[in-house]
Amino acid sequence: MTAVANEAKTAREENLDPEDWETLRILARRIVDDTVDYTRDVRERPLWQVMPSEVRTRFHRPVPQKGRPLAEVYDDLVTNMLPYPMGNIHPRFWMWYMGASNFTGALGDFLAAILGSNLAGGDHAAAEIDKQVVSWMKEMIGYPATASGTLVSGGSMANLIGLTVARNQMSGIDMRELGIGALKAPLRFYGSDQIHSCHQIAVEAMGLGNQALCRVPSDTACRMDVAALRRAVDRDRAAGHQPACVIATAGTVNTGAIDDLQAIADFCVDEGLWLHVDGCIGALLAIAPEGQALIQGMKRADSIALDPHKWLHAPFEVGCALVRDADAHFGSFTLTPEYLENAPRGIASGAWLHDFGLQTSRGFRALKVWMALEEQGVAKFGRLIDQDLAHARYLSERIEATPDLSMCFPTAINIVCFRYDPGGLPEPSLKRLNTEIMVRMQEAGIAAVSDTTVQGRHCLRAAITNHRTTRADLDILIDEVLRQGETLMGEAGFLTATELHMWRA
Repeated sequence: MTAVANEAKTAREENLDPEDWETLRILARRIVDDTVDYTRDVRERPLWQVMPSEVRTRFHRPVPQKGRPLAEVYDDLVTNMLPYPMGNIHPRFWMWYMGASNFTGALGDFLAAILGSNLAGGDHAAAEIDKQVVSWMKEMIGYPATASGTLVSGGSMANLIGLTVARNQMSGIDMRELGIGALKAPLRFYGSDQIHSCHQIAVEAMGLGNQALCRVPSDTACRMDVAALRRAVDRDRAAGHQPACVIATAGTVNTGAIDDLQAIADFCVDEGLWLHVDGCIGALLAIAPEGQALIQGMKRADSIALDPHKWLHAPFEVGCALVRDADAHFGSFTLTPEYLENAPRGIASGAWLHDFGLQTSRGFRALKVWMALEEQGVAKFGRLIDQDLAHARYLSERIEATPDLSMCFPTAINIVCFRYDPGGLPEPSLKRLNTEIMVRMQEAGIAAVSDTTVQGRHCLRAAITNHRTTRADLDILIDEVLRQGETLMGEAGFLTATELHMWRA
């Protein structure tokens, strides 16, 4: 026997499976039990808390060279991770616009991970579920069945997919072959001054540069001024530029404002422009009995971005890009090298789902959405959306009726912009006061809102996208803002002598 053969015979081959499956089964059951309790009891814990320095230090250790029992690893996480979450599954998290997750979706992520499928494509059940979820998204927002779509990481990527197809279709050249250097005139995209920052990143990533994105002024309700849009397009054409695409927003990130989608769709038809709707916040109003009236005209768009990890409460992350012209979508991304050629039979005989986006490796994002929709039904999610709208109205009414609180902008959907304002303080002082109120509420673990500045006015921002929120939680928010504000107004040294004089006057 040769030395190589002898070595191969005596070597111990390894894998990542446990040596004792029953021990793993016991631990896995414990983990499931713990997570059920963790989700059930979320209201009983602080929403958020500061990590002690020793916990933060634990996550700065070098990579382990040798392993340790999985039970020890899990105990480490119970001690050092679970008590310090972002907090967005808590019923009083209204900070950034994100969903509150759901346990069924979490089980879907677990099953998807166990299966380990790569959703680049192929002939297997996971690929069929992926395609079905995209079809459901089209059906839910009223898009034709012949339209195309793909699941992606979230809204930023979904918008990039739609805008890339718009760029390629409106360029007038073979963009994939020739690139932006062959453009006959610089392309121009248009969105209101309230559009999400991902659109600037998208035009930069597409090689067009920030100057290709024209920010159209918004009106007092933070909606795109359609007359100003017309003037901007006319001005660019006169300057030799090529208007290509209007980005309308169904729910701005600052205030939840919804652009006049019907008027913008009419304008795009008249001017021969691509209409892309950023619906990552508001597109799913389409399934709400009450809310659907707010987005009339959205389904006329050439492309739409939406986020199931918001109002469908799928665990992060999952977004969706839809394109009306399926050939345009496919033609913008398809590429089949020899190692990914389709086969007439076998695993490689299925459709290649990577042909509709930028990723070849694609996780099985669809299962968590599929399971939750199968369990709850789309009608319940629609009712939960209307419930969020009702909660936003309730909070707005409470603010309007409460001394020392004021609304900053009208509540269009489920984002409430307000602030503590005892009167007499200048804008910089109000910003400092309200920012401190916001941070202290977070540090106390009671409630989480964010802040923003819109049209020169600083405000607190409650984005109520949370299926666990009740009116009682909103009452707690009102009480806590007032309590923190009154404490700060009386706290020695927080206000300057000049500010105190202005307030008392």
